[in-house]
Amino acid sequence: MGDNTLPERGSNGISRRGFLGRTGSIIGAVALAGHVTPAAATAAVAAPGPLTDGARVPVLVIGTGYGGSVAALRLAQAGVDVQMVEMGMNWDTPGPDGKVFPKVTSPDYRSFWLRTRTKAPLSNFLGFPIDKDVPKYTGILDAEDFAGITVYQGRGVGGGSLVNGGMAVTPKRANFAAVLPSVNADEMYDTYYPRANAGLGVGMVDPAWFDTADCYQFSRVGRKHAQRSGFAWTFVPDVYDWDYMKNEAAGTATKSALAGEILYGNNHGKKSLVQTYLARARATGRVTVSPLHKVTTVSPAAGGGYTVAIDQINTTGDTVATKTVTADRVFFAAGSVGTSKLLVKLKATGALPNLNGEVGKGWGENGNVMCGRANHMWDPTGKLQSTIPCSGIDNWDAGGAFAEVAPLPTGIETYASFYLSITKNPHRAEFTWNAATGRAELSWQTAWKQPSISMAKTIFDKINSKEGTIYRTDLFGGNKIWNDTLTYHPLGGAVLDKATDHYGRLHGYTGLYVIDGALIPGNASVNPFVTITALAERNIEKIIATDLP
Repeated sequence: MGDNTLPERGSNGISRRGFLGRTGSIIGAVALAGHVTPAAATAAVAAPGPLTDGARVPVLVIGTGYGGSVAALRLAQAGVDVQMVEMGMNWDTPGPDGKVFPKVTSPDYRSFWLRTRTKAPLSNFLGFPIDKDVPKYTGILDAEDFAGITVYQGRGVGGGSLVNGGMAVTPKRANFAAVLPSVNADEMYDTYYPRANAGLGVGMVDPAWFDTADCYQFSRVGRKHAQRSGFAWTFVPDVYDWDYMKNEAAGTATKSALAGEILYGNNHGKKSLVQTYLARARATGRVTVSPLHKVTTVSPAAGGGYTVAIDQINTTGDTVATKTVTADRVFFAAGSVGTSKLLVKLKATGALPNLNGEVGKGWGENGNVMCGRANHMWDPTGKLQSTIPCSGIDNWDAGGAFAEVAPLPTGIETYASFYLSITKNPHRAEFTWNAATGRAELSWQTAWKQPSISMAKTIFDKINSKEGTIYRTDLFGGNKIWNDTLTYHPLGGAVLDKATDHYGRLHGYTGLYVIDGALIPGNASVNPFVTITALAERNIEKIIATDLP
């Protein structure tokens, strides 16, 4: 994927008309690149007070993931006080082991959202424990089950940035028209993708170090096999602190990526939103985050704005308080699933009846499918594996698949290559509200994963044939070759220019916005969080320029 290389950090392309004129601060306008250290984040000036029952606020942002964090930062820099509510916890307190986050191979009560049994994507393979009973807790990873699919989502301040592998990929420009067909590609690639990459602190592994690092032997084996079968192999950008990882490998820093930390959070080197956008938002003194707060309804207020009902929960998921606030503007940023479920509920229950018929539609799973291959004894993938992937195999144009060369950080030699594929799956599902159960339902069918499997096979059937290898059947349980029942890249449900206008304003209501992955119709062709961030940067710039008083 040749055009995944990052632009120069200075090419932020900030619009003077739509942004600089409203910040009143050159410092606020240029403080886009890099990330804020934890010490700097805690040194932020005092923000507006906590969210209280009966309060009136200028802006309420529902969710603290990529879109919500972008909106909060840019609104605050424009002089607007922002209240953010987050269903998950603020992950800042160590557990009994002295660490905030547990290892991939040691899931515990911190790992899963309100489950009494863990549900890891890989749960029955060598060093990975079989799923086990745990106390119900507001853990960091939600495995949300629908009729045809399980959707993995981050829970906590920082959203999905807490639990993803950090692969920060800008789509090939040639593919962008299929990702966001109504959006100007020149603007995205000249201005908003560079701005997003800078704001997220995206970087690339040092190729010379990669070639000698024990922790990337698995990726070098992936490269060799891909290239021998004629596939393009590429380095992929990431939001890990690569200097920190070098120090981990050298034994001069506390191990994090090299200690099996990622799926349930990373304690040190990863630049989540907590260290980047959210840290800078809080540093403005205009942003307050309320964790363990779940929005239950939004409706027009009699005196203007919107009445928002919120349940405050404890760490076992019980409601301990209810709050009703009035917000002049509300930004839906609860993620593709969270935003879609809430919007279809609000339309069906009559809270927001004027939402149009596109709400809930256009949902896809980014063509996600997993598989593994059993290598020969002369192709060991290494006992020590970094949890941060940094390479991929590109067969998008010919076969509709891009495959991340992923780690299996078990701490033992597995002779296995593991891949997380993104494919050009055409199927789209719809969220609807079931009044009888009081729940949102999704129409996805498990059989719809077959196109993804067929596209991924265009890569791995060829590699297996060339190498004389076979697929692993012990990764997912039940002797399955493919994990075709999950997604970790949910997209759509409130699609741009369908459920919303061209900048995420919901049709039917002034002052209601969608600013997360729900805007993207089902497939980003790559890991989607850079695109979600860039689209949010584009949309909030326009909203600040035209909608604020």
